[in-house]
Amino acid sequence: MITISLCMIVRNEEEVLAQCLESVSDLCDEIIIVDTGSTDKTEKIAKEFTEHIFHFEWIDDFAAARNYAFEQATKDYILWLDADDILLPDDRQKMKDLKGSLSSDVDAVAMLYHLAFDEENKPTFSSRRHRLVKKDRHFKWHGPVHEYLEVGGHIIESDIAIKHNKTSKQTHHEQNDRNIKIYEKRLEKGEEFSPRDLFYFANELKDHARFENAIAYYAQFLQSKKGWVEDEIRACLSIAECYKHLNIEESELEALILTMKFDTPRPEVACKIGDIYKEKNDFNKAIFWYQLATTLEEPTHFNFKDESYTTWYPHIQLCYCYWQNGDEKQSYFHHCKAKEFRPNDSRVNHNELFFKEYYIK
Repeated sequence: MITISLCMIVRNEEEVLAQCLESVSDLCDEIIIVDTGSTDKTEKIAKEFTEHIFHFEWIDDFAAARNYAFEQATKDYILWLDADDILLPDDRQKMKDLKGSLSSDVDAVAMLYHLAFDEENKPTFSSRRHRLVKKDRHFKWHGPVHEYLEVGGHIIESDIAIKHNKTSKQTHHEQNDRNIKIYEKRLEKGEEFSPRDLFYFANELKDHARFENAIAYYAQFLQSKKGWVEDEIRACLSIAECYKHLNIEESELEALILTMKFDTPRPEVACKIGDIYKEKNDFNKAIFWYQLATTLEEPTHFNFKDESYTTWYPHIQLCYCYWQNGDEKQSYFHHCKAKEFRPNDSRVNHNELFFKEYYIK
């Protein structure tokens, strides 16, 4: 059986750290906690789970902190988590099984990362991360912010899922502001941004409602022609989102159409184009794009997956559009399809009540 070092970097995580460690502590042979400047009870909580607590002077570099944490590990494999991540019972068992069966020739294990959830706490948006890596391969983190772990060799994919439990944390402002400040300090120093930097800085600008600036940096990223195709598509989608906030509909539509330069239409793109026409009461065009979304699938290599646009969302919009077009049969059909996917959704329940009252009359 392999041995595992859990490596974490933390700062002011008293709200969530205990539940994270409780969910994995018995699965790990060593817990490494690197504190980057907590002023709350984070360190006290960490001491309840491990004596291996280290301090790292914050230098505006997440990769440096994570690499320092990895350097402290002594076991065969390193598992990394953030403080607001947890393993649910089924995934704990899967992790236990993996630990007992993993071949020593495996260099890294990619796991699911559930980031958003519906009203029944089922994941609606997920990605994949290399979560478990072999210690003696000396894999390194790169990037001061939105860092990534560069891995290679024999990599396997697991259905183990880490849940991002962000709703349990009430104080987000410090961390959110910290990211964008790191980028701005780098710009002030005259540092040249890589295509990846341009993309993630644009994301930060968008999240801070600085939409014009975000569009400019997304454009620089696309002009570099050196980004991953999925990031290029995501950049176009984000540009469209920015233009939507700015109420510039024509540019929003152009940005969505631009995604098709990089690949075939994605379900999310089709739905968002449908949304534009729906808002204009052009229901025939809206129906075309929503129907298209129901026939599309996300590529198997896609790192991020939002199931909404391939399941309930186009159907609930088709329900509305067909009704507006006077096609009651198709409207009800798509209501039933949406209900299959999200039986407890408030919008679905509203439509259910409407149809019951309508047909009784």
